[in-house]
Amino acid sequence: MTYVLIVFIIFLVFYSNRYGWWKKSVSYSCPRILMYHQISHHIKGAKFNGLRVTPEMFEQQIAWLDEQGINFVTMKQLLAYGDEIPPKTVAITFDDGYEDNYTYALKILKKYNACATLYLVIDRHDNDWSIHKKEHHNSGELVKDKKLSDEQVKKLIDSGIIEIAAHTKTHANLSQLNKTEKTTEICGAREKLQQIFNIEITSFAYPFGIYDRDDLELVKNCGFHSAVTTHDGIDCNLLEPFELKRIKVSGKDNFYAFKLRVRTGKRGWRK
Repeated sequence: MTYVLIVFIIFLVFYSNRYGWWKKSVSYSCPRILMYHQISHHIKGAKFNGLRVTPEMFEQQIAWLDEQGINFVTMKQLLAYGDEIPPKTVAITFDDGYEDNYTYALKILKKYNACATLYLVIDRHDNDWSIHKKEHHNSGELVKDKKLSDEQVKKLIDSGIIEIAAHTKTHANLSQLNKTEKTTEICGAREKLQQIFNIEITSFAYPFGIYDRDDLELVKNCGFHSAVTTHDGIDCNLLEPFELKRIKVSGKDNFYAFKLRVRTGKRGWRK
C-alpha cells in the first residue's frame, strides 16, 4: 500500500509539473495568438519534431477551436479591433514558410472557415538558419524540409484566408548584426514582399524571438503595425503591439497539452 502511494505521489508531481492543470485560466476576453511552424509528419530521430505538428493533430486542434465558437482572425484583423476585441478571438500564425503550410494547412483551415498569418522568410530555400542561433544545429535538417515557392505563396494569398507578413530576408539572428544589416533584414523584407506579391505587409516576427529595444524602434520605423515574439503567454490588450506574446504549439504535445496551452498560455510549471 505504501509503495502504491509513493508511486501515485510521484506520478501526480510529474503530471502536475508537466501539464500545469492547476493553473488559472486566462479570460477568453483576451485574444490568443498561436505559433506554428510546420504541419507535417514526424521524422524518426529528427531534432526538430517539435516544429512538426502532424496534419491529423492540426485538424483536431482547429476542429476543437471551431467547436468552442472561436473567432479566427489574421494579425491585421486583430490589430484593427483596437480595444474592442471580440471574446474568443484567436490568431493562428505560421513562421518561416514551409511548403506544408500550403499542402496540408490550407485545406484544413478552409474546412473550418479559419484564417492565418504566415511570417515568411524571403531567402528561405537552401538556408540553414538554425545555425544562426546555435552552431551545433548544423545537421541540415531544416534545409531539407521543402519551402513554399512564390507561386504557392500567391495561391495562399488568393485563397483569401492567409495574410503574408515578414520574418526578415534570411531568418537572421538580429543580435549578430549592425544597424545597417538589421535595416536590410527588417525593412528590406517588408519592401521585397510588397514588391513581389503586390500586397501591404503590416506585421513582423523576430527570428528566434531574439531582439532588443533598438530592434523594436526599427520595426516601427520600417512601417510595421505589429510584431510577434516567441515569449509564451497571452496579452489581454494590444497596448504593446510590437512585443506580442504567442502560444507555442509543439509537435511533441498531445491534444490535452494543447488545450491547456490555449487555456493558460503555457504548459506545465515553466513551459
